[in-house]
This record gives sequence, C-alpha cells and structure tokens, in this order.
Amino acid sequence: MHTQLGRTGLRVSRLALGTVNFGGRVEEPEAHRLMTYALERGINLFDTANTYGWRVYKGYTEEVIGRWLAGSPSRRDQVVLCTKVGDPMGDGVNDRGLSARNIISACEASLRRLGTDHIDLYQMHHVDRTVPWDEIWQAMDQLVAQGKVRYVGSSNFAGWDLAAAQEAARRRNSLGLVSEQCAYNLVTRHPELEIIPAAQAYGLGVLVWSPLHGGLLGGVLDKLRTDSAVKSAQGRAVTALAERRDAVEAYEKLCADHGLDPAVVGMAWTLSRPGVTAAVTGPRTPDHIDGALSALDLSLPESFTARLDELFPPVARGGSAPDCWLS
Repeated sequence: MHTQLGRTGLRVSRLALGTVNFGGRVEEPEAHRLMTYALERGINLFDTANTYGWRVYKGYTEEVIGRWLAGSPSRRDQVVLCTKVGDPMGDGVNDRGLSARNIISACEASLRRLGTDHIDLYQMHHVDRTVPWDEIWQAMDQLVAQGKVRYVGSSNFAGWDLAAAQEAARRRNSLGLVSEQCAYNLVTRHPELEIIPAAQAYGLGVLVWSPLHGGLLGGVLDKLRTDSAVKSAQGRAVTALAERRDAVEAYEKLCADHGLDPAVVGMAWTLSRPGVTAAVTGPRTPDHIDGALSALDLSLPESFTARLDELFPPVARGGSAPDCWLS
C-alpha cells in the first residue's frame, strides 16, 4: 500500500487522491467526504494544483482542501500534500511560468489557500524552458530552506528536461527533483521511451496522472450504452475512442471474459509497470476509490498482459529509446 517516493525516505501510498474534479464536478461537502474516506483507507498522497477549481475559480480546490484540513488537527500530519505551480493564475505577464518571482509568490498564495505552513511536494506543472535552471533552483532552495516546501517535483517534463534539472541541482549541491508526474496508460505509452528511464536513472518517483486515459479504459463503451458516461464522454477519451474503438471494444470484452472491471484492469496495469510509484485517481464517489484500491491487489497473468500489448502496442518495438526503434 505504501512505498518510498523515489530515492527519498518519504513513504507515500501507491494511490494518490487526485482533486481535479473538486469544484464543478464534485461539490465541497462530497469532496470533504471523499478525502476523509481516502485517508481512512490508507491513501495519504493528495495531489492538487493552484489552478484546480477553475470551473469555479482558480485556487478554489486548494481552498476546499484547506477547509477540510482545518476540520481536524491530525489530518495535516497524516497527509502528504502535493500542489503545483506554473500554469497561468491570472492575466498578468508574471502570473505564470517558473520565474523566481512566480514560484515564490505562487507558493505563498497556495499556502494561504491550503491553510498550512508547508507543502510536502511542490511540483512544477510544466517545464518552462525560458527560465534558466539556476533561477528555478534558487527559488526552490529558498522555499526549502524556509521550511515552506519539503520536496520538489516536476510534471509533464521530457526525459531530457529531467536530466537538465538534476544536473543543474547537482552543481548547486541540491537534492533537486524527487518525482515526475506524467500521463501514462495503455494508450499513452511514450513515457516508456525516455521519461521513466530518466526518472529511474536519477532516483525519481513516477506519479501517473490519467491512468485510464480520461475514462477511455474504464468501460467507456458500456457507459455510453447505458448513458452513464461522465468524464469518459468528453476530452481525450472521446478523441481516442474515435481512433481506437476496435481496440477498446476488444479490451472491454477481454475484461468481461475474465470477470474483471476494465477500470480496475487499467489501473492495475499502470501500477504494475516498472518505475511507477503511484497512480493518481480522480474519484467522484467512494466506489471509485474502492475500485482503484482493488487494483492494488490484482495481479494480471502474463497471457493477459500479452493480449493487452497486442491491443495497445508499445511504441515501435517496445522498451526504452533508442533500442525500441533500432533494427
């Protein structure tokens, strides 16, 4: 259920509670119940971002979490709290990106909204190649020295960005990144080429967002037939379904033939992949949390995973670059 985050001594749950649905899809009272439910079941890794809640207003989700944390004095110590910086928070030219100014001011604003004095994992939401790494690490090191940030992570970086970040941190004798959060699932397998190998080489934990590809791997066809699709009826799931309908249909049949829930299979496959520390689940109900938890106990036989590779093949010959495409 719990493992170390990369090369650190921090222990985190193999499932992270994603909060992107809090505000607009999940109202605050239910969000509070979901956080309590998840924590009671051993999920201690809570993931958010300063922009989440944009359906209401940016920063709203952090405020929801902050009010929940304030409801019990023990909650803050039990939770490994993660948020992100970098995406636009306003119309100002400096209200975005990874300048030292924005990193520090955005951190202060997140701390106020979350109602806490520190962030356990402060993640750069996207790489910002317009800012030198010395400036980024100067700002992050300052926040760590002040006790406002415990660890620094990245999200949506390329493999060479991870290397550039770590080598710059090494020159400063800094710990540098401890994790990378990337999209990874049966459909999106490009992290196998360089992102996950780079993370493993530098001792970074890998946190996976969208392990079900926006609901595509969660039984989307059955949900569409029964008019019960919510997230899977929009966004990347709809786009991918138009391109991969035959594979998705065969996937759902394979799961049905084995008496398995497609969502549990998709999550279990992701969690079983080399280098993956945790998968981020974005529940709207307690049942969604229970389903994700059951994936921790599901071991997929080799014949089953071989069939999954046939339906959703890895890039080129499979494996990491450059061997995957060399003849």
